[in-house]
Amino acid sequence: MSAGVLVALLVSLIFGIALGLVVLFAYNRLQGNKKKGEAEKEVERILHRAKSQAAKIDRDSKNKAKDFESRARRNVESDIRKQKQKLQNTESQLKEKQARLEKEYAEKEEKLKHEFEEISERNERVKIAESRIVDLEKKATEKIKELELKIENIAGLSAEQAKSELLETLKGEAEQEANAELIKIEKQLEADSQSKARKILSVAISRYASEVSTERTITAIPLSGEEMKGKIIGRDGRNIRALEAACGVDVVIDETPDSVIISSFDPVRREVGKRAIEKLMEDGRVHPARIEEVVDKVKSDIIKNMKEEGEKACFDLGVHGVHPELLSILGGLRFRHTGTQNLLSHSVEVAYLAGLMAAEIGADVKLARRAGLLHDIGRGIDHSIEGDHCLAGAEFAKKYGEAESVIKAIRGHEGTSEDKTLLVQLIQAANNLSKDRPGARRSQMENYIRRLEDLESIGNSFDGVERTFAIQSGKEIRVIVDSANVTDDQAQMLSRDIVRKIERELNYPGQIKVAVVRETRIVEHAR
Repeated sequence: MSAGVLVALLVSLIFGIALGLVVLFAYNRLQGNKKKGEAEKEVERILHRAKSQAAKIDRDSKNKAKDFESRARRNVESDIRKQKQKLQNTESQLKEKQARLEKEYAEKEEKLKHEFEEISERNERVKIAESRIVDLEKKATEKIKELELKIENIAGLSAEQAKSELLETLKGEAEQEANAELIKIEKQLEADSQSKARKILSVAISRYASEVSTERTITAIPLSGEEMKGKIIGRDGRNIRALEAACGVDVVIDETPDSVIISSFDPVRREVGKRAIEKLMEDGRVHPARIEEVVDKVKSDIIKNMKEEGEKACFDLGVHGVHPELLSILGGLRFRHTGTQNLLSHSVEVAYLAGLMAAEIGADVKLARRAGLLHDIGRGIDHSIEGDHCLAGAEFAKKYGEAESVIKAIRGHEGTSEDKTLLVQLIQAANNLSKDRPGARRSQMENYIRRLEDLESIGNSFDGVERTFAIQSGKEIRVIVDSANVTDDQAQMLSRDIVRKIERELNYPGQIKVAVVRETRIVEHAR
């Protein structure tokens, strides 16, 4: 093959390759333009679809916002209506209560006005009576002087005859005074019997937990609000019934705002109810099952506290070996009172006093303290054991292994037993010292102060008296008189007049000594 042909072939090959490359480039460019157009169309479709979805989401969100706004508006309007209704109910209740209070105020005002008028009329009558008494005293004084003059002019009696008549007169006065003394003794016996009867009834009632409620048998519990009161009551009163059944008390819901009242004669039950309600308020969950759970827990805590109180009292007094049942009853005395005196404090005080007196006379101090601490154990026992608190306490102590001497002291500490051992006498004396000392019981303290004031006012009511002092716990009054206006004879008559007025106007135990003091002082100064 010639060189020309090779060159021609080579040129043809190169031209063919170049032409193929040009054709391939043109083809690829056409394919790229086609794909680009398709991609642009796809992008437009995606954008169109995204815009339509965005418009749909916008419409849905606007609709939801409108629905939410309408629901919120309806809820707010419903709440506003409820609040308005609640305010209207509260306002009506307040108006009713205000009207009732205004009515009670008007009734009390009318009653006070009537009483004031009665007191004014009584004062007027008293003033008239006092003026009449003054006139009668003046007339009596004048009459006595006239009679004395007549007797002096008429009497021509011998000394023996005058003595005889004087003796007869004194004998008659003595008989009158003896009769008055007998009447006074009879009245005192009657008063003592009535006091004893009242005491027996009070002890029996204090040991029997009936449904009667007095100011000493209720406990008021403050609540956090009306909502908590509603929880305590429960639906149809089921919670309050569960409380009453579990605690054995009466739960009183009255119109007093934010408080409930627990009523029971048994102070331990009242304490259980009080603590249970307080725990329920702290927890916030109030339903029958929860109430039973809390009451059981509170009862176990109180029994534990009662035992701890009894152990502490025994430890402080050095009394050992007391049965756990006696310790629980002894600790339960902390919740009981006689008058205004706490029974546990009273028992500890009696134990100390009995121990001190036993030490003074050489008796067994520990035994005296033990008997003094347990002497009122019968007041902590309920009505399941028969007999008064002395017998019930003695039987209870005997059941749990106390010594016979301690049992006799418990049985006879009120003086009703025939046992007169030394320990019984010590416990009787310590018991009387603890309960009868001034200030031990508020009611006795008030009566004591009032009696002293009445004695002094009676002494000061007579003419010629400067000052009157009640001493010896009201067993004696000393009347200081003006020596310039009262003679010795008048002082003697004054003492008898004061005695008679005290007997007429006051009720008092025992006797009252009246001492009239007339003192004349003559003072000169040497210069």
